[in-house]
Amino acid sequence: MSYTLLGPDGPYESETPGTLGGHRRNKVYGRLDCPGALRWIARGHYVQHRVFFADEATAIGTGYRPCAGCLPEKYQAWKSRR
Repeated sequence: MSYTLLGPDGPYESETPGTLGGHRRNKVYGRLDCPGALRWIARGHYVQHRVFFADEATAIGTGYRPCAGCLPEKYQAWKSRR
């Protein structure tokens, strides 16, 4: 099986699934079990803009910020650096 992940140079195929999910338009990344993302997915939204990352460094390197809901400490650290 092949998975499409987002990296610094754009999408690429990987044999392993991503460890984090994100929203392409909002430039937010979070855990795959993020309650906020799962609520939107259950309502039929979000999926067409969903992206996946191999790790947190890649998500940050591509310009995404942490989710305030599922990664509150990382979000606060990001916010304080702005």
